[in-house]
Amino acid sequence: MAKLAKQNSLASIPGTLVLVGAGKMGGAMLEGWLARGLPPKKVVVLEPQPSKSIKALARRGVRINPKNALSKRGGIGKVAAMVIAVKPQTAPDALPQLAPLIGAKTVAVSIMAGRTLGFLDAVLPGAAHVRAMPNTPAAIGRGITVAVGNRRVTASARKLAHALLAATGSVEWVSDEALMDAVTAVSGSGPAYVFLLAETMARAGVAAGLPAALADKLARETVAGSGELLHRAPLPAATLRQNVTSPGGTTAAALDVLMGKDGLDPLMTRAIAAATRRGKELAG
Repeated sequence: MAKLAKQNSLASIPGTLVLVGAGKMGGAMLEGWLARGLPPKKVVVLEPQPSKSIKALARRGVRINPKNALSKRGGIGKVAAMVIAVKPQTAPDALPQLAPLIGAKTVAVSIMAGRTLGFLDAVLPGAAHVRAMPNTPAAIGRGITVAVGNRRVTASARKLAHALLAATGSVEWVSDEALMDAVTAVSGSGPAYVFLLAETMARAGVAAGLPAALADKLARETVAGSGELLHRAPLPAATLRQNVTSPGGTTAAALDVLMGKDGLDPLMTRAIAAATRRGKELAG
């Protein structure tokens, strides 16, 4: 029963859900919503270049770029929620056109990197704005999103925003928007760091004499399997690392390098700091 309730948590959304931008992340979220019981007929997608998979959803009742959608008399109904998944650089031009769709109780969820609550309030005044940062594992339902809301976000608005964001993985909330740049640096950009780890492990394997195909498979499967173990195990990452490490063994020899003075810890600290600074710069 609990599983069924989770799947149907969006079934009773009190109005229309407008998805603005249906690229990889927006499309992944849409698939998650439909899988959790959101009625397709309640969804409007605004996307200038919809993919074949998005277009195919029209057969299920999803409205793709309906005529006069941006008019107050466009016929799409009261907008209960709007999810903004456009590129942040296009936002100043694209978002003001959406103002006619915003009502007194509209919950607007932005997943645009760097665009602040202040920016959202300025271009779409009157909405309960939620700024969120998901990451790419959302495409397989294993993402994590961190969100922060403005003062208009009531308990019911937060509940709706949470349900929308949870369609692609776990959700955490913060009260201080200033943390979002560090969030972006750790989890938003983080998948790229993990993919780089797999790349470098494979290259190091080749340098150690392994055939390239075998080195690549070993690196990919090791990173993927270790990530799944980290996900399932209740133990801290440090404990899992220690469990693999025998004193004086091969793992210990490698960790002496990775955990040395110029090893992974200070390198990652500098990388996260650089990404955080860049996030602040992009936000202005």
